[in-house]
Amino acid sequence: MDYKDLQSFISLASMLHLGRAAEQLHMSPSTLSRRLARMEQEVGTPLISRDRAPLSLTTAGERFRQHAEQTLFAWQTLRHEVNTGVSDLSGRLTLFCSVTASFTVLPDLLSRFRERYPCIDLNILTGDAAESIPRLSSGDADIVVAARPETLDGGLSFRALTSSPLLFIAPRNVAIIPELTQSEPDWQKLPMVLSTSGLARSRVDQWFAARSIQPHIYAQVSGSEAIVSMVALGVGVGVVPELVLRHSPMSSRVRVLAVQPELESFLIGLCSHAHRLNDPLIQALWKTAFDG
Repeated sequence: MDYKDLQSFISLASMLHLGRAAEQLHMSPSTLSRRLARMEQEVGTPLISRDRAPLSLTTAGERFRQHAEQTLFAWQTLRHEVNTGVSDLSGRLTLFCSVTASFTVLPDLLSRFRERYPCIDLNILTGDAAESIPRLSSGDADIVVAARPETLDGGLSFRALTSSPLLFIAPRNVAIIPELTQSEPDWQKLPMVLSTSGLARSRVDQWFAARSIQPHIYAQVSGSEAIVSMVALGVGVGVVPELVLRHSPMSSRVRVLAVQPELESFLIGLCSHAHRLNDPLIQALWKTAFDG
């Protein structure tokens, strides 16, 4: 059994889907199936239960997964230590993040990562920030840049990279929205532009509920970047992370509303399945992010 076998098993144990794991490993499902059968023959017991979909690890399979992760990581660490500082660790790692995170949080991290691990093929998917954790849960991504959820699933591991306040924003010209010209806005009449889902929506919903306010939700959109644009056009009042506002080309056309109490800040960081933190590829990105 070689290290490629161990990597194949780790991928299959993570995705529990023969086709998707084979695609990630750039091989056919039949090749992966034969490789699994060979490993099971060497170990002497079934590692994957194939009785019904989805696949599941047997008790021996779970122990073997832990052994595979530890062995592969130890080997890659040794190779890195005896190398000249540039690792030849290779493979494919899929990362999901919001559009804003792709040009704010990621550039410095990815620059250091590419310098240290030039042989790792990094596949970056972007979309609405609210999709981050679901993308991880579905197996579409190995690791995500995400805002820390109110409640973190016990099977996930999160570590913060930065934080961002959550802000109420309005058009620069307040006269566009008559309710904003009052000394104390009538929040039940203000047209609100809010995220369809996600942490920002959860926080603002809680803010309104705590004040027994039934907000007038004029529009619900996916993506905080679109909220800034709609507010700049005078559609209504929005709620976005400061990180998004700071890097928006429309930021000069909106203003921040002084609201008390303020909304709780976001923690933004890397998140992955806890049991996969010993995966050499995920470990490489994690160590680059947090060990300098």
